[in-house]
Amino acid sequence: EMGSDFALSSMISNPAANTVSASQNNDMEEIIMKKLLSCEFNMDTGCVELRYSDGSMLAIDCDAVEDEYAKTIRQRSALDYLVYNAPLEYAELVLSGDMEGYLRKQ
Repeated sequence: EMGSDFALSSMISNPAANTVSASQNNDMEEIIMKKLLSCEFNMDTGCVELRYSDGSMLAIDCDAVEDEYAKTIRQRSALDYLVYNAPLEYAELVLSGDMEGYLRKQ
């Protein structure tokens, strides 16, 4: 189980990775299918943290995501707004891989 959390953390902390192995894809599907208990931004770590019913947690490094995807002040502001006001929507964009599409609309 620790291995799957590490694989997901590695994928999220390196959003520019071009390939996802079949086992990482299965890990992602497994995490998404678990019952989500909470999703909130942790100011101390700079991460959006998702906590699941089985006790696992997924932390999304917001600085790494912002550095990778936000190229303008407007895009950075849009991501900051989501982190503070809609962390679940932010997490869904990161996990679905649709962050670029969202930011193109900003």
